Amino acid sequence: MRELIIIGAGPAGITAAIYAARKSLDFMIISRDVGGQAAWAGEIENYTGQQLVTGPELAMKFREHLEKHSFELKEGVGVSKVEKMDQGFNVITEKGETFLSKTIIIASGKRPRLLNIPGEAKYKNKGLFYCATCDGPLFKGKDVAVIGGGNSALDAALSLQKIAAKVYIINNKADFIGDQVMIKKVGSAANIQIFYNSKTKEIIGDKFVGGIKVEVDGGLKEIVLQGIFVEIGLVPNSSMIDFIDKNKKGEIVVNNETQTSDPCILAAGDVTNVPEKQIIIAAGEGAKATLAAFKYLSRH
Repeated sequence: MRELIIIGAGPAGITAAIYAARKSLDFMIISRDVGGQAAWAGEIENYTGQQLVTGPELAMKFREHLEKHSFELKEGVGVSKVEKMDQGFNVITEKGETFLSKTIIIASGKRPRLLNIPGEAKYKNKGLFYCATCDGPLFKGKDVAVIGGGNSALDAALSLQKIAAKVYIINNKADFIGDQVMIKKVGSAANIQIFYNSKTKEIIGDKFVGGIKVEVDGGLKEIVLQGIFVEIGLVPNSSMIDFIDKNKKGEIVVNNETQTSDPCILAAGDVTNVPEKQIIIAAGEGAKATLAAFKYLSRH
């Protein structure tokens, strides 16, 4: 049985792991990837010590830091269930592997929220994507749409406007909800067109995306384009555990020491109810989680 298992390797999980290594804990990480949502970001201008860095660059720096320490990293697989045992916990992966641990840090982040409209499932990865940083380069010189009105949508639009011929932003609200500096950049971009109070109703095409139908000004407008990026928010990856408290959004409820309703389970990053989903906040919460786990292990 290990002392600690960390689920997820985004900013929170990676920082938790670095602290666990420095504390000489017997631990492992289980994660689908290294970098998490940070790897999806375009230009990051608010991470301390990095005046300007891209998401993929920051994710690479995270990995390089991790590789300076010796521990088991099980990458490319998610966790399907966490079970409470008489002593410790069973962590079961999607491949059916089982690992035992005395404490757990859940740093599994969030996943993209779906539109749930006709055509979404059909055209997923056929012109419809959820990561502009990952898949935007495929649309050089083409027309694309970004669906959403928050910082993630603004970031995607700013990234795509450097690549695509035309970028449409479909925002179902009367204004953007995001940083003013990003809103100004979007507003001044010559090849970005914004539709406010608009709702995407259907994705259309043949073998690949060919356009979208948008409800705007009381009517239905069809926009011809080749790519769509959905940026309407995220859903916490918390379904693997059902015996700790969560809020209405499905976020894991933690106290100021990252403890959940079970003192042996800690949680950090975007999967929790901690406000302001920021890379630097997730990293700080990851550090706190390992320190809390170490304190618990030392006293029990």
